[in-house]
Amino acid sequence: MTREERVALRASRAFSSAAEAGGAIVLGVPEAPDSPMLNRVVGLGIEKPATEADVDEALAAIGAGVTFYVAVAPGARPVELPQWLRARGLEPGWGWMVFRRFVEGPPPAETSLRLLEVDGADAAAAFSRVVRVSYGLPEAIEPRLARVPDSGWLCWLAFDRDEPAGGAALYAAEGVAYLGLAGTLPQHRGKGAQNALLAARIRRAAALGCDLVITETGEQRDDRPSSSYRNILRAGFTEDRVTANWLGRS
Repeated sequence: MTREERVALRASRAFSSAAEAGGAIVLGVPEAPDSPMLNRVVGLGIEKPATEADVDEALAAIGAGVTFYVAVAPGARPVELPQWLRARGLEPGWGWMVFRRFVEGPPPAETSLRLLEVDGADAAAAFSRVVRVSYGLPEAIEPRLARVPDSGWLCWLAFDRDEPAGGAALYAAEGVAYLGLAGTLPQHRGKGAQNALLAARIRRAAALGCDLVITETGEQRDDRPSSSYRNILRAGFTEDRVTANWLGRS
């Protein structure tokens, strides 16, 4: 794995259940069994060429009643891997575009919202609610998300006066800052929350001594308009690569 891939994986493992199976990492969030964004198999065929037995072992580790993605990164081996996944009933899903930029020149971001770094139980609870509602996740996941600020992530809230409006987080290691868990409540969209949160996290990445910032969102498709995609490009990121996601149900 590259250092970017290692840091992205560490960021996900910080708030997920994780198990090694078939040469891959199986990430799970039991409180959200219908979310393939959170229940994923990553790294398959990266460290070594996968076998069909590896695929079966990884899929078996997911457990029952879960909607999941198997991520097939560029360069995953062998080339037959997608064919093996299709043969096991998985279908091509929504791929993720990975973006990257250097830390120099954080973008300007004008907003009337006030940003606050998460510190303390009340702020962590507010952050977890914003993220949960933004992504349409079950309420049961809020206690897990409230522990994110204590798991190596740095988290921010954007306030409209005294009301939490948006949130986002940063995980830094190996000189790489991974940006994730960004969302805005529906009634506060269009107020510049995510542009401001992107700029704040890029500045913090520089202060932490990182030289590279990475993030990801769903790939651009005509049937899926994405303000997140536009915000990321506006913040000076460049498109790097698409990770294909194969959708399955155990």
